[in-house]
Amino acid sequence: MNAKTITAIGLMSGTSLDGVDAAWVETDGVSIFQTGPGLTLHYEDDLKADLRRLLDIATGLEPNDPFLRATERRLTDDHAIAVAMLGHPAALIGFHGQTILHDPAARRTWQIGDAARLAQRTRLPVIHDFRSADVAAGGQGAPLVPLFHAALAQSLEKPLAIVNIGGVANLTWLGADGGISACDTGPGNGPLDDWIFAHTGKPYDENGNVAAAGHARQDRLAPLLAHPYFSAPAPKSLDRLTFSTLIRDATQNLSLEDGAATLAAFTAATILKALPATPKRIIICGGGRKNAAIMTRLQKAAPCPIEAAETQGWDGDAIEAQCFAYLAVRSLHGLPLSLPSTTGVPAPLTGGHFVQPVAAGGGHGV
Repeated sequence: MNAKTITAIGLMSGTSLDGVDAAWVETDGVSIFQTGPGLTLHYEDDLKADLRRLLDIATGLEPNDPFLRATERRLTDDHAIAVAMLGHPAALIGFHGQTILHDPAARRTWQIGDAARLAQRTRLPVIHDFRSADVAAGGQGAPLVPLFHAALAQSLEKPLAIVNIGGVANLTWLGADGGISACDTGPGNGPLDDWIFAHTGKPYDENGNVAAAGHARQDRLAPLLAHPYFSAPAPKSLDRLTFSTLIRDATQNLSLEDGAATLAAFTAATILKALPATPKRIIICGGGRKNAAIMTRLQKAAPCPIEAAETQGWDGDAIEAQCFAYLAVRSLHGLPLSLPSTTGVPAPLTGGHFVQPVAAGGGHGV
């Protein structure tokens, strides 16, 4: 085994706010030698509600706000539980944390999570804060998954598009010439989840059944699709709440089903709008691949085959967690996490900060 090959656990808490994904990877930060088990630890309702509240108030929060700090501790402890539940030996943790604010235009991105606490509870070194260096250098700080997608799809025919539909949706374009580009395409499951929760109390539209029962209102879609974000060139990125006001207006007085259908159509349309050309296929990862309303719209309108991640033998629920295991090893080796073509950063840039657990007796562990 190459001396630089490391086993790592990646932890991802996405903009859908549903829980923490944990996954194991063996990698040297360039190639992926093995992927192992993955799991999702769903947040309890009170933690999920508090995280959602943080999104709404993040712009005015101070770093030492007591509510923020208490929520961060609970979030971190759930991540430690997820590592324990995974039960797979590893030498390193990649800890994304929870994004509560993303505003690259102001050179600000904020992921909460106490890396020192996680290192101490798991007794493993932790790499965290993956996005700040990119944003500070003038990049978008997102998406960070493209280099992992490229490694994962190394043997697949290009050009290829890989789309993750989480709370926000993002696209990686792998060109026939070896080029990599990326962007956030628009809303993922986030607005639909919020709509369903507000009207039914359920956390999401299971299987897309509610959206499938409604009719997408084209008159309501038009102002959404006219947002200047969709005509801006890539790379570009979004906050989960970027379209909140527009979506509120567009869904006003709609039935439960028609509102859900309109939001599903919005997600599908913006994914296809972001394609720079026609790929050989589009591979869908993330929770959105389980929403039949979104997938059906994509399959009907796409210029090429649409496939779920599992058709390639990938775990569509674990890919983003696997990504942060991979990026943690890249960070450890000083390799770039982002490129000018993926985040708009001026030059290939590494990132992340390394934290070790404190050994018994007050020294620092290795």
